Amino acid sequence: MAITLIKNGIVVDTEPEPVVLGRVDVRVEGGRIAEVGPDLPEVPGAEVVDATGMIVLPGFVDSHRHTWQAGIRAIGPDITFGGYLQRVLGELAPGYRPEDVYAGNLAGALECLDAGITTLLDWSHVQFTPEHTDSAVRALRESGIRAIFGYCHGGPRENLRKEGHRVHDEHFGTAGLVTMAIAALGPEIVSEDDALAEWRLARELDLPVTAHLGGHGRESSTKGLAFLEANGLLAPRTTYVHANHYSDDQLKLIADSGGGVSVSPVDEMTLGIGYPITGRARAAGIPASLSVDSVTCAPGDMFSLMRTAFTLERGRPDGQGMGFRTRDALRMATIEGAEVVGLGDTVGSLRVGKQADLVLLRTGTLGMAAAHDPIGAVVLNADTSAVDTVLVGGRVVKRGGRLLHHDVTEVLARLAESAHAVVTSASRS
Repeated sequence: MAITLIKNGIVVDTEPEPVVLGRVDVRVEGGRIAEVGPDLPEVPGAEVVDATGMIVLPGFVDSHRHTWQAGIRAIGPDITFGGYLQRVLGELAPGYRPEDVYAGNLAGALECLDAGITTLLDWSHVQFTPEHTDSAVRALRESGIRAIFGYCHGGPRENLRKEGHRVHDEHFGTAGLVTMAIAALGPEIVSEDDALAEWRLARELDLPVTAHLGGHGRESSTKGLAFLEANGLLAPRTTYVHANHYSDDQLKLIADSGGGVSVSPVDEMTLGIGYPITGRARAAGIPASLSVDSVTCAPGDMFSLMRTAFTLERGRPDGQGMGFRTRDALRMATIEGAEVVGLGDTVGSLRVGKQADLVLLRTGTLGMAAAHDPIGAVVLNADTSAVDTVLVGGRVVKRGGRLLHHDVTEVLARLAESAHAVVTSASRS
């Protein structure tokens, strides 16, 4: 059994609340956290990682990212939500070939790992053909990230059940780092009949549901939530993405049902989706997570998201968010995010027995040196350049600031070729 001993790091755990454990060691056995404590003895044959001068913490969790869009980064930096729908989904997406989906998903997943995001919910709404779907899943698997593939059916409703079962049976019949969820378009984007078909498929396959709910205005949000309630679909393992327009009473309904929310603080503000629900959701008792959403108009790293969420919540009118702390932002990025995507018992903290998804951050830089509060430094000062080492399931995927298992130059060349083909195709249509 492989053993890794991470020595002398400044260890931060996140469950039940983020806390600095001090300069202690972390022992990993068989891909899981075996022990956390001071001066752990070295075991013969163990790999020793010297974490002196580094902050050691659980890997970050991104609960909602359209990963396939990595090749069209910053294509709409000043765009509105309507403009995003027209430009990205209406003009660019139809030009994606299966190989473009593969290139985007692989590069996007590696971008996550490079930035310390070890768990990703890939909200994939580019399933034009079975080959598109297969390419997306293959890229996630090859990247080495822990991922939930959010399958969003792109064809007619009559093909949903058959294709959904095919994807599940062919790709997710055995346990692994990549699992499946249903990324539902309904009921605020497509018809109620289509929505019922999506939720029915999720129940047949015993899969969680993640859906854009609550982000299309108060009337749409109220109608959609009433639809879920009337059809017995208010249930655990449901993630409400961009849930900004719910009232406090509606948030309590979601909390009582066991649902969670995914907050994309940058996109929600810049696209005009609404003021992030961060503090209101947590006050209602709903687990709240952070997500990039789309790099077409947002950064792709968790540090930016934590800072934005922290700043916007603290800046709410009349001091309503002043009780929100940097510890709350870090919790959303780790254990709370894991709970939202259904992996709270697997990752997100340093509890013994959990998968060893870990991040080691350098502090020996001008931007991180002399930090008196390690948690505050992670949220307010760190950036991707601080990410030295990353482990997923105990496997080291980044060391010394370098990804280990991929030729990044080749990945970037493939992405550039794909990006050119996609944009050129859109310009001709």
